[in-house]
Amino acid sequence: MKITTDNIDDFATGATVLGTGGGGDPYIGKLMAQQAIEEHGPVDLIDPRDVPDDALVIPSAMLGAPTVMVEKMPKGTEARSAFEALETHLGQEAYATMSIEAGGLNSTVPIAVAAALGLPLVDADGMGRAFPEVQMVTLTMGGVSATPMSIADEKGNSLLVNTVSNEYAEAFARVTSIEMGGACMIGTYALSGAEVREHAILDSMSLAHDIGEAIRTAKHRSRDPVEAVLDLTDGYELFAGKLTDVERRTEGGFAVGEATLDGIDDCEGRTFTLDFQNENLVARDSERGVVASTPDLITVVDAETGDPVTTERLAYGHRVRVIGMPCSPKWRTDEGLDLVGPGYFDYSIDYEPIETLQQPKHD
Repeated sequence: MKITTDNIDDFATGATVLGTGGGGDPYIGKLMAQQAIEEHGPVDLIDPRDVPDDALVIPSAMLGAPTVMVEKMPKGTEARSAFEALETHLGQEAYATMSIEAGGLNSTVPIAVAAALGLPLVDADGMGRAFPEVQMVTLTMGGVSATPMSIADEKGNSLLVNTVSNEYAEAFARVTSIEMGGACMIGTYALSGAEVREHAILDSMSLAHDIGEAIRTAKHRSRDPVEAVLDLTDGYELFAGKLTDVERRTEGGFAVGEATLDGIDDCEGRTFTLDFQNENLVARDSERGVVASTPDLITVVDAETGDPVTTERLAYGHRVRVIGMPCSPKWRTDEGLDLVGPGYFDYSIDYEPIETLQQPKHD
């Protein structure tokens, strides 16, 4: 498949659905990718099974608080600068780039880098969704190091980080992102084609395209776009409501907060809360209790159009629907839950798969 200016909207929309409210503003990333494709040509999306075992793949990403990106526009060259700095440090030309997470901006930034450098994009990512911290990738469970990591900002500053663990990479990179104004671009998790196939989430970019295409097609045919998404992802509709309160703050390099909804339609008379840290982490219904939690996907979409709403775009009065989708089985292992389960984020709940939580409860 080729990624062009004609289908970039589908990639951006679908990736934002998978991004669970995080991953950065999809509009900004889409503009970056569109400009790069217009200047340099389409990008080949390649099957991870076709990447040579010893080929170098360098993921490219934004690091920081998504709320910052609403006002702090990227220059457009810092992602490429970070990528090339890591390539130079490693002394090897990259075969391809890859998304580190399936999130709005972080699924389209690698497209812009790929177009600018004439490289293909691997149809895979490190999460199958978005998570807020550097170490929260399936690559960590596979023993792939986040460093050396290159970091660049829009002012021209850059540095290279080497750490003894991926957790330390998160700590040092987060402090750097704050000093760079709350957001920066990184090249990280350099890995081989064999490591991509063994440890990454495969075929996630083509899934993002299919989700975006399904939403667009449903709207054109006056069908329910949410149902189209649920069919593709084996998902569930969790709630329909109007946003009545949003508490949001930028804290420690993250967008942290809680959103409250009052039910509409079949959910009238109930309330619903969403806790988020860049991404939506826990969803609670006033009658049913916890209905979904990390690492399963929780996404807010516009009630009418089905377009995804990121956490920095949640606003009072917005009528939305909340959907939940099963995560990759890799995250449901003990090691995966240690990295991204409710306990890591200090929630005093045990993880239950969304399929279990959505089963009817009997007295």
